Amino acid sequence: MPLPCSAYGDSDLLTHILRAVSSWYYRDPDAPLPNQPRRVAVTAIIEDKGRVLLDRRADAPFWGLIGGHLEDDESLLEGLRREVREETGLQIRSASLFGTFSDPSRRVHYADGRIYPVLSVAYLVQVDDPSNLQRSDESSELSFFPKDRLPRDIIATQLPIIERYLSGETPPFLD
Repeated sequence: MPLPCSAYGDSDLLTHILRAVSSWYYRDPDAPLPNQPRRVAVTAIIEDKGRVLLDRRADAPFWGLIGGHLEDDESLLEGLRREVREETGLQIRSASLFGTFSDPSRRVHYADGRIYPVLSVAYLVQVDDPSNLQRSDESSELSFFPKDRLPRDIIATQLPIIERYLSGETPPFLD
């Protein structure tokens, strides 16, 4: 159903439509086939006082861990620091490998039609001062959640990471 134009300004309507069509898949037989090479992503599991930080994405109404794709000229830790800083305004104090998640059924389908399989390298991250949290344009909301009360609407590609995080098993995981 089309959105009423009066609900958005002229430029806001196009932005809303483009952002509203990103999709994520994990072990979904109906997922579209990739049309791009696999991307490497870094993922930060930021903990504070028994809670984990999630962001509600601006391009779709789902929650996810902080992170994004690795640039070609970055090391894993450089990319992790950049993503955490860009998406939260926070500085990393320490990071330890949580695991690698390489199931090729983990795919992202962007609004422009690009479909990538995603390989994620996830880290447990401690930040200097979580009270300095600042939302970026990529997020509509940032919030810390207790482990036992995570939202249900999590990005599908991050489900295996979240499942391992909640499992209580000792990392690192090589999935």
